[in-house]
Amino acid sequence: MNLSRKERLENNPNLNKKSIQVAQKILSKNDMKANELRAQYADLGVYVINLMSSPGSGKTTLLEALSEFKDFAFCVLEGDLQTNRDAQRLEAKGVSAYQITTGEACHLEASMIESALFELQKQCDMQQMDYLFIENVGNLVCPASYDVGASLNIVLLSTPEGDDKVLKYPTMFMCADAVIISKADMIEYFDFNLERVQNDLARLKANVPIFLTNKKECESIAKVRDFIMQKKAQNYHSLHQF
Repeated sequence: MNLSRKERLENNPNLNKKSIQVAQKILSKNDMKANELRAQYADLGVYVINLMSSPGSGKTTLLEALSEFKDFAFCVLEGDLQTNRDAQRLEAKGVSAYQITTGEACHLEASMIESALFELQKQCDMQQMDYLFIENVGNLVCPASYDVGASLNIVLLSTPEGDDKVLKYPTMFMCADAVIISKADMIEYFDFNLERVQNDLARLKANVPIFLTNKKECESIAKVRDFIMQKKAQNYHSLHQF
């Protein structure tokens, strides 16, 4: 089931040969820009995390909670179709954030990140930052196809969304170096079957850690922070090929 991007395109019955060629060209251009971004991140000395999920899963809430840890210095590039509300929420917490408004685009691309990173450096001393979070546009489909040069890909799945999403959106969850089950305090109210998520994820990709978070429980957020800090210390870089 772990198909390459080329195989996924070629096996899609809804695409003709010309459509496949156009898609491959667009994605190839993005990949080249993503590689350039990796070099920029290294020069800046920041470890980059790509947060992906459907809308409302709690990406910004997670970042707000992480901002409470004084030993965890980070800045954020925010992706949304419209408004800068998420960036404003983070700035209210003292986090430097730059909003990328995509208009109709349901994902962030490497070229968008490059431009936004230049702007973020105007308002943030990157030398004081250990981490850069890219909060991708809320969507369980499109962001899974676009490499943004991150070292770590984390996918959030909120309890109210249901426990069936892993195999419904396999391309997204195959990206994951970790999965966060957010709003975990609501599991019993939504009859959320955690074992089903664990088994479905194991079918797609082995040994992906799963974290249960609740913004009211600091310890659950601390486990995510510790995981990210550990990956940075290991100089871990995701092996997933978008």
